[in-house]
Amino acid sequence: MTVMETTGTRTDSCAVPPHAGRRPEGQDSYTISEVVGLTGLTAHTLRWYERIGLMPHIDRSHTGQRRYSNRDLDWLDLVGKLRLTGMPVADMVRYAELVREGDHTYGDRFELLKATREDVLARIAELQDTLAVLDRKIGFYADAGRALASERS
Repeated sequence: MTVMETTGTRTDSCAVPPHAGRRPEGQDSYTISEVVGLTGLTAHTLRWYERIGLMPHIDRSHTGQRRYSNRDLDWLDLVGKLRLTGMPVADMVRYAELVREGDHTYGDRFELLKATREDVLARIAELQDTLAVLDRKIGFYADAGRALASERS
């Protein structure tokens, strides 16, 4: 079973919507190399995610090859978003564990995601301050460039 399958029938509670047109229509079984192509992750990263419990169980073919489902791809989309937030891997693994434990962990998941959101907002504010400094510098050099050009004319 995958993380998404262990949460019951509600599949939208932990996954982000799939990217439209990214996946072949009607397909729900992907090899590791297909997942590499769809996600941009390396095969090594996918195996590592499985090893550390971020992707706890991936189905296997009769020959032992990993077979990822659309639910697995949805989960990987979410993991990618969590990575972009700067969430530590240990917290992502903890989140995956909480999802597997079931609905009674909603409160813990809420707190974990809320703390991550606060971190993201702080980083956004820091980046906005940095952008304002860059804008001032760009404005200064644009004005200086115009002044030099008019002096030369």
